Amino acid sequence: MDRIRIHGGVPLKGIIPIGGAKNAALALMPACLLTEDTLTLANLPHLADIATMANLLTQHGVALTLNGESGNGDACGRTLDLSAANITSTTAPYDLVRKMRASVLVLGPLLARFGQARVSLPGGCAIGTRPVDLHLKALEQMGARIVLDGGYIVAEAGGRLKGAHIIFPQVTVGGTENLLMAATLGDGETVIANAAREPEVADLAYCLVAMGAKIEGIGTGTLRIQGVERLHAARYSVVPDRIETGTYAVAAAITRGDVELVGARFDLMESVTKVLTDCGAEIQETPRGLRVKADAAEITGTDIMTEPYPGFPTDMQAQLMALLATAKGASMITETIFENRFMHVPELMRMGARINVHGASAIVRGVPRLSGAQVMATDLRASVSLILAGLAAEGETVVNRVYHLDRGYERVEEKLAACGARIERIKGEAAE
Repeated sequence: MDRIRIHGGVPLKGIIPIGGAKNAALALMPACLLTEDTLTLANLPHLADIATMANLLTQHGVALTLNGESGNGDACGRTLDLSAANITSTTAPYDLVRKMRASVLVLGPLLARFGQARVSLPGGCAIGTRPVDLHLKALEQMGARIVLDGGYIVAEAGGRLKGAHIIFPQVTVGGTENLLMAATLGDGETVIANAAREPEVADLAYCLVAMGAKIEGIGTGTLRIQGVERLHAARYSVVPDRIETGTYAVAAAITRGDVELVGARFDLMESVTKVLTDCGAEIQETPRGLRVKADAAEITGTDIMTEPYPGFPTDMQAQLMALLATAKGASMITETIFENRFMHVPELMRMGARINVHGASAIVRGVPRLSGAQVMATDLRASVSLILAGLAAEGETVVNRVYHLDRGYERVEEKLAACGARIERIKGEAAE
């Protein structure tokens, strides 16, 4: 398995390009299943999770054609044509679905267009249970018959799904995305109440509208979808990745550096930029994105609580913890979205961080300097938090099991090295 070695203590200075959002792309790609026409996605990030989704769609019979590069300034992503004109299978097998939870997003589109789907119960990273029962109950309200058989979700519609009034008992991003896609080809009006408001959900909705869907309330907690007979071809560019943006913003702050994030959008980042500003970093909009300046800052502690959008994102919790471990004073981080999402704490403590976990909260007492150490990544965001800590630490840090990192961050070593970081990847055996 690959490892990443870092010699810390260098303030980052320069430009980092921000790619297309992984979590948006993973919902946009299955949308191709809703039409026999070609869906073209631009600004698609080159990541392991994107490759997994591409492999899953290919085994369904989707024809994929890489159609060059696209970008915003120095940010550059791929352009992919997806054609689901000749679907050969409505089964999403365990071997592919187990690698990534987002694979379950093929369920709604397959059921809506073909009236049937057989999708393995998902696997994914070990940050706690993320059940799909909310997806299934909502699809049943639309007339689907669903049973669990041998680890598979077996769903049948017996014709078109029926419009329904769906109230999610709790906010679910994946559930909102699955139902949004399913409802576009439904019979009549579907209302999704307590819908997720994340920018990635809105990005999917805007893409579906470009394909001919009729959706009102995009970006709000109530979505209204008028079902149509068919969707058509469209070209759509993936929204910039707000989590990648936030991660590199923390990299600038934790190294007390000065970095411009090209392609970033401030309007997607308000909860994160507020926290960073409260900590003492300076954040400015630029014609090309955002500038994060902390070279003259004293970073101080603050309290955060993860919440559904527009609250502070759970996917930024580990990165902020690394920063707060170097801040002056004490901070409290409360995790309300996922259990088991403090698995990076023991690894940060190996580097000298002072952290006490009490249930869903962690008390972080800043130290003057972290120390380099051998550490192990346990999930995607934990892995990048350890890299951030290594950038700020004294001495050498080696982050092991970084295959998690490649699921969500493209060319992370190159982007950081271009701003002065002393970082390299040590090649090892390929990870399963």
